Amino acid sequence: MARSAGHLIVDTLENAGTERVYAVPGESYLDVLDGLYDSSVDTVVCRQEGGAGFMALAESRLTGRPGIAMVTRGPGAANAMIAVHTAWQDATALVLFVGLVPLTDRSRDSFQEFSLPEWFSSTAKRVITIDDEHRAGDLTADALRIAASGRPGPVVVGLPEDVLVRLTESPTPTLPEAAPPIPANAELESLTARIAAAERPAFVLGGDGWQSGCGADLARFATAAGVPVFCDWRAYDALPHSSPAWAGWLGYGRADAVATGFAEADLLIFVGCTRSDVASDGYTIGFDAETVLVSLDPEATQHAGRIDQQILAGPQSFTAALTRLDAAASRGSRTDDWMDERAAAQARFAAHRPDAQTAPADSGSHGATPHGVDLGVAFGILDDRLGGEAILTYGAGNATIWGHRFIRHNTPASLVGARNGAMGLAVPGAVAASLAYPDRCAVAICGDGDFLMNGQEVATAFAHGSKPLIIVVDNGVYGTIVSHQENHYPGRPSGTRMVNPNFATWMSAFDTSSSGAASAGADPSVAGLTGHGERVETTEAFGPALDRALAADGPALIHVLIDPATTPPAADEIA
Repeated sequence: MARSAGHLIVDTLENAGTERVYAVPGESYLDVLDGLYDSSVDTVVCRQEGGAGFMALAESRLTGRPGIAMVTRGPGAANAMIAVHTAWQDATALVLFVGLVPLTDRSRDSFQEFSLPEWFSSTAKRVITIDDEHRAGDLTADALRIAASGRPGPVVVGLPEDVLVRLTESPTPTLPEAAPPIPANAELESLTARIAAAERPAFVLGGDGWQSGCGADLARFATAAGVPVFCDWRAYDALPHSSPAWAGWLGYGRADAVATGFAEADLLIFVGCTRSDVASDGYTIGFDAETVLVSLDPEATQHAGRIDQQILAGPQSFTAALTRLDAAASRGSRTDDWMDERAAAQARFAAHRPDAQTAPADSGSHGATPHGVDLGVAFGILDDRLGGEAILTYGAGNATIWGHRFIRHNTPASLVGARNGAMGLAVPGAVAASLAYPDRCAVAICGDGDFLMNGQEVATAFAHGSKPLIIVVDNGVYGTIVSHQENHYPGRPSGTRMVNPNFATWMSAFDTSSSGAASAGADPSVAGLTGHGERVETTEAFGPALDRALAADGPALIHVLIDPATTPPAADEIA
């Protein structure tokens, strides 16, 4: 039976098990939108293309399935570029569909025309344009396969407007099941011999692919072998933090003691991640150790320095093979001292404590006390309430450091953060997390600058029944840049001040029970959601406000005011 190419694309996504697409509608791909009308695939209507891309990225990282975003040509594609760059550097499977001008208008500088391959080829695994309606299904299936295979990443698919409406009788393709490579026995024997011979071995876990909970199995193996486990930056939900082997994360905001342990290791086993500039403190530490790289990427993209053994495997297949072996045989003559020292250093670093700093009296605090909310206390309370079970999402900025340091992760698929440092992921990430896992608590941690990058996606939450909790830390400045300015240009602040609204009042303005929201197209199943917003100016007020926000039956936001002079706790502060 004949159908349009646009409908075939939707049927292919449905056949591949896609549950949601995140879209900003455009006239350039109307036929795909029409195909979604009768589809089991849920269309999440977003407010800006960057937010749509970040939602798709978050879903991919949490579920292991390629995230799907759809945007229109020219300006829409430009806005989505930030998510493509993030997926590329973070090695996360993402497929971005981009509407294009009709074939008949191509190369005439027509309205919103641009060159898809020239824009995206340097930051995508593949750029595909569907110029033949009969191949629409096969090329869509190729995009899904390529995005998830090897080193995961973004694939960009162009949809010429006139091709989408052409009819085809091509069948809906089925994606082949791709079994991940399994390490050979000889490879594992070599690895366990290396671990047994080392005095100070360490695992480093990271990247995507830990959603199954295999990190807990690897942590048990490491504990039995007396090997500490570090994690890469913003990938530290790979194993439960309750594990005796948990030794902390590398990269921005890490403890100095963690960096010391990483530098002292004589064997480093990277699983799912690499020795990058972030993990190695700007290519300065961890290069002398014997190195084993476990990765699905034969080209070892982003890895710097030596590789003594490379095993082509993903986290789950590697862990399954490794843990069938006797971990005690990998202990050699080591005691638990090395592992225990590393774990104890991280435990001291992550222990809840008030901020040690004291802001100067004339720092311009806008809180009810001279210094606003003590974030050390506030994030300790947040950690206690979440109990290691929530999904945390982060954009970028100094405000995230308290969350990284004090909030535990004992559940897999519980962290989404832009590993490329992109701002604006926290809010859309939490919206997508709540949609993918409606029974779990999804919490966005962001600064005031980060929130206003994609805060408009709160409207998407109300429209689709997502119920994130958003913590906005407001210091009225771009805090990370201020820190750099103080280091390099002390006393000369420039280009970093901001003026903010009352975010709590803004949040409370959302109400899908109103007739206006209903008539505007809000899903009837989410009618009745009311935004909950609170502004917190003192440390004592944070705990009660958090309890009310967690109890709210709908999206909630806590606007936390701190002194502009507040900086993250020192990396060597462990006492």
